[in-house]
Amino acid sequence: MNEQEKLQDLLVHLKAEHRDLDDAIHALSQRSVPDMIQIQRLKKRKLVLRDEITRTESKLLPDIIA
Repeated sequence: MNEQEKLQDLLVHLKAEHRDLDDAIHALSQRSVPDMIQIQRLKKRKLVLRDEITRTESKLLPDIIA
């Protein structure tokens, strides 16, 4: 497995985890008494994942010298 394939696999995994966190946040917020601390933790993790996704996507794009 080459570097590009590893990055693609990582990207798929990160995006799936990001979607799962979104679903978990939505489910927690629908409760009669939402756990705001847990929701905040999940949102922070989601932001970290978004940054990782962006970094991984930038590694997959070839460098273009302008």
